[in-house]
Amino acid sequence: MSITILAIESSCDDTSAAVICDGYVLSNLIANQDVHKAYGGVVPELASRAHQANIIPVVDQALMKAGKSAGDVNAVAFTRGPGLLGSLLVGTSFAKGFALARNIPLIDVNHLQAHVMVHFAKEHGRENRTPSFPFLCLLVSGGHTQLIVVRDYLSMELIGNTIDDAAGEAFDKCAKVMDLPYPGGPVIDRMAKEGNAHAYTFAKPRIAGLDFSFSGLKTSFLYFLRDMIAENENFMEDNKNDLCASLQHTIIDILVSKLVKASKATGIKEIGIAGGVSANSGLREAVTSEAKKRGWNLFLPEFRYTTDNAAMIGVTGYYKYLRNEFADHSVSPQARFEV
Repeated sequence: MSITILAIESSCDDTSAAVICDGYVLSNLIANQDVHKAYGGVVPELASRAHQANIIPVVDQALMKAGKSAGDVNAVAFTRGPGLLGSLLVGTSFAKGFALARNIPLIDVNHLQAHVMVHFAKEHGRENRTPSFPFLCLLVSGGHTQLIVVRDYLSMELIGNTIDDAAGEAFDKCAKVMDLPYPGGPVIDRMAKEGNAHAYTFAKPRIAGLDFSFSGLKTSFLYFLRDMIAENENFMEDNKNDLCASLQHTIIDILVSKLVKASKATGIKEIGIAGGVSANSGLREAVTSEAKKRGWNLFLPEFRYTTDNAAMIGVTGYYKYLRNEFADHSVSPQARFEV
C-alpha cells in the first residue's frame, strides 16, 4: 500500500505544504511573505497572521498539484520547531485539525533534522542521488550553523555548533549595515560576483574544536566601515561590491575550514550541505573545490530545497511513519529545538 504524507512547514515567514508518496515529492508549494521587506526583517506577529491566511489555499493547491484528495492522505507531518512560536502554532493547529478530522496519524518533525533529510527527497523522472551512512552535513541558515554526523535517517549527532550568531545572521546583519534590502544574504552573494574577495580583511574567530562564532566578524565589519567612512563618507557606496565579496569570502572560509576539520576528525568523506545559506554560490563553489581536492562524495541540495519548505518535512515524516513514530494530539510547538 502506498503511503501518502501531507506536510506542513510554518516555522518562520514561509507557508509551505507538500505531498510525499512513498518518499517521492509530488508537490511542494511555498507562499512567501513580502510584507517583511519593509521592516528589514521578519515581524513575528505579521508572520503568524499571514500563515493563517495562506495555509488553507497552499494545502489545497499542494493536494491538487499532487493529484491527491484529503481522503488519500495517510498521515500529516508538521514542523514542531525550532522557529517563531506564533508561526509554529498555525501549522501545528492546522495539522492537528486535519489529522483529527480524517482520523489519521500526526507526525511532529524537527525543522533542523528536516533540512538534513532533504538529501533524501526523491522525484520521479530524475536521477536521485542520496548519501550513504554515515555522512557529514554542514547545516547553515539564518538561525543555525551546525556540523552533524548522520548515522541513519533519524539518527543524528551534533558535533559542532555556533556559540553565538549563525552564518546567515552575519550575512543579513552586515547587509543591513550596508543598507542592502532584506533578505541580505542573496544580495551579498549577487554583488560579491562583481567584487574582489581579497580587497579587505576581517577578523576570524579562533574557536577551538568544531564550533563556530560569527559575532566577532560582525563587530570587525562594523568597526571597519565606521573607520573608513570617517575618512571618506562615500567609502561604502564606492566599494560595496568589494565589501560584499570580502565579507562573503571570510564567512565561507570559516565554514569550509571547519567542515574540512570535521571530515578529518571523523574520517567521513560523504559530505552534504543544507539550509538557506547552502544556496550561496560562493559556498557551493568552495565546497565543490574541496570535494575534488579531498576525494569527498559531495551532495548539494537543489536550490528549491535550500530554503524552508514542506518537502523536507514530508520526507522526514515519511521515515518516521515507517517506524511508527507518531505524535499525540497534546504535542505543542517549541521555539527552540536541537537536532
